[in-house]
Amino acid sequence: MFKTPLKALLLGSALLATSFASKAQNMHDSWNALLNNHVVAINHGHSTEVDYTAIKAKRKELKTYLDSLSAVTQNEFDTWEKPKQLAFLVNAYNAFTVELILTKYPDLKSIKDLGSFFSSPWSKEFIFLLGKTRSLDNIEHDLIRGSGKYNDPRIHFAVNCASIGCPALREEAYTAKKLEAQLHQQTVRFLSDTSRNKLQGNTLKLSSIFKWYKGDFTKGFEGANSLSQFLLLYVDALNLGPAQQQKLTSGDMKIDFLDYNWDLNARR
Repeated sequence: MFKTPLKALLLGSALLATSFASKAQNMHDSWNALLNNHVVAINHGHSTEVDYTAIKAKRKELKTYLDSLSAVTQNEFDTWEKPKQLAFLVNAYNAFTVELILTKYPDLKSIKDLGSFFSSPWSKEFIFLLGKTRSLDNIEHDLIRGSGKYNDPRIHFAVNCASIGCPALREEAYTAKKLEAQLHQQTVRFLSDTSRNKLQGNTLKLSSIFKWYKGDFTKGFEGANSLSQFLLLYVDALNLGPAQQQKLTSGDMKIDFLDYNWDLNARR
């Protein structure tokens, strides 16, 4: 009987392991390329616009990427470290949001046009992920926020709802290796945008994101147990001087929330 030499078996196993590692490492490469080429920074780098026309011309590439996400099983996902899991979920949310926009683009002015009186676009179940058909709401509110596993409010500056009022769609894919730096950069990028967060007199006017998800900023991230404490982590981005910092610390700073711009973040 033919017996495969041990050396050949070990070499085959090593090559197979390398192949799997390479696949995992390069999982988001095609999404990264689409973002690199078709997402453009505006507003002094605080925001981005998306060239949906160009991405629509490469929709086959987008669909191939989405299929690769859908092929990941729950068991495989569960073996990953948390940064890899979170990067995967944020990329999935953003990429499937772009796909949803492309189902009607250019015949829409807002992602809200894809909803109806009875249901929102975020509740549409069109995403096959981790063995189930899901909605964008399910990815964000159940898998990311509701799991209690990640407890990182900075995800609100990473997931993108295809609207001008949203934090920028990042021009690169999220990866486990760079996730911490990427989340920090996205947070500073958004908070320092005076069109969406600004000090006006004695009032701090913030994006409505901080109203809708206030509770997420009170769960102990970096020791912050209140929205004010979270904001105090980013006084430089908010351009708060010592006097304003003291008012925020003491609770004497008035906080209001700005209207949200739901217009599509399309390249103009």
